Amino acid sequence: MSGFLESLRCSECVDWGEKRNTIASVAAGVLFFTGWWIIIDAAVKYPEVEDFNHSYHACGVIATLAFLMINAVSNGQVRGDSYSEGCLGQTGARIWLFIGFMMAFGSLIASMWILFGGYVVKEKAVVYPGIAVFFQNAFIFFGGLVFKFGRTEDLWQ
Repeated sequence: MSGFLESLRCSECVDWGEKRNTIASVAAGVLFFTGWWIIIDAAVKYPEVEDFNHSYHACGVIATLAFLMINAVSNGQVRGDSYSEGCLGQTGARIWLFIGFMMAFGSLIASMWILFGGYVVKEKAVVYPGIAVFFQNAFIFFGGLVFKFGRTEDLWQ
């Protein structure tokens, strides 16, 4: 799955070889930044707790921790190519990655619950904070996926 950029039709017109890591890193950074920018905008626009409960920021913090956890282990460590020592070796890297993905999916699902349970179902006059929480977590989640699977480790060795 790490070679999804190679399957694009534009591979003949653009040399992804040495630019692939740069493009994936910049795209992931833009997605991550956009997610946090949206939630900061909602927090500034709706400072009252009645409109936007600030405990909803916990979803974004958990998504950020998941982003870091997912990208802390390389694909070689998960496959067992470059990592055989340490606390649990390859199994530990897989458990760490699994926990990171569970946190990422959990924060995304929690942000959907906040959007629908806290804003849509209650028919509040202001829905933007719920949308902002969801989009923050969606952008961080997809940024993490792009950063994990968009880069190649061949250039590191």
